[in-house]
Amino acid sequence: MTEDPETTVRATERWLDAHGLPWFVESQGVAVRRRLSRGHLVRVGLLALLVAVGVGISVGWWRDTAAGLAWGETAFAALVAGWALRSLYGSAVAGWAARRTLRSLGLLFPLASRALPLLLLFITFLFINTEVWQVTSALDTGVLWQAVLVFAVIGVGFLLARLPEELEEYDAELTAETVVTACTGTPVEQAAAELEVTEEMLERHSDVVGLERGNLVLVLLIAQAIQVLLLSIAVWVFFLVFGSVAIQDEVILDWVGHRPHYAPGFALVSLELVKVSTFLAAFAGLYFTVYAVSDANYRKQFFTRIRRELERAVSVRLVYRSLLENGGSEPRRPEQS
Repeated sequence: MTEDPETTVRATERWLDAHGLPWFVESQGVAVRRRLSRGHLVRVGLLALLVAVGVGISVGWWRDTAAGLAWGETAFAALVAGWALRSLYGSAVAGWAARRTLRSLGLLFPLASRALPLLLLFITFLFINTEVWQVTSALDTGVLWQAVLVFAVIGVGFLLARLPEELEEYDAELTAETVVTACTGTPVEQAAAELEVTEEMLERHSDVVGLERGNLVLVLLIAQAIQVLLLSIAVWVFFLVFGSVAIQDEVILDWVGHRPHYAPGFALVSLELVKVSTFLAAFAGLYFTVYAVSDANYRKQFFTRIRRELERAVSVRLVYRSLLENGGSEPRRPEQS
């Protein structure tokens, strides 16, 4: 029995949301374009900037300028991220990317086994270097946090420069047969089997551009960022454990010129050890970012899986748009920003 087209469209929109592709949904794509307009972005940016300046001035007056700058930057980033998660449906993208990353944790082990040995050899040498301890221990917590943010921004910029190239390389070349096969197990499975896929339809709907392409890049970006974060945390924990065992307080005293500071009631890890471990872990994260998109074996494993999901997403999108064009349903009303 043929399914009701409107029911299929609604189910497909829920499927797209659940698979991290909310901008593929017609109504949500319209809402996102409106919220990404220059005027809307200026208003959001100014509001976030005013709040961040207020936070920065308050913390700077209470503590110092470096801490005020760090807290102000953090407040600005948190407000913008919160707006994106709510207004740009970022929570759907981030949630799916996180689940996908956790399902493919096996890819982290070959990446770590190739990237970690040389990296650990290099940064372990830095870890037992007097100058590194002197520099990091002298850094205010706010300045250290800003250094970590700089590493993060550079890493994200590198990913944004490289990930679109991967989509070009693995872009789906659809045929009528691949559309039907890729839609198996999705809400449009029956509609795809009944749909007459023409060459003109393939030309109009198989090339993902604009906002929808941005959705795919964002999914890849978050998935890669989570992997890098996990590896960076592993390096951070390694140095905390290694330092608490191998680096005695007398050595730290000789290196930095004063006895290490400990949090009240916690005498296992010193503040100096936390600072140097955090700095080196941030550096390791940047290294992992560059290595992940440069290592041919990792890219082959990671993006081969992505290609299958890309083909399915583009195929579902083709059938979904065909249903909308044939009057299957009116686009649902987007949420108000």
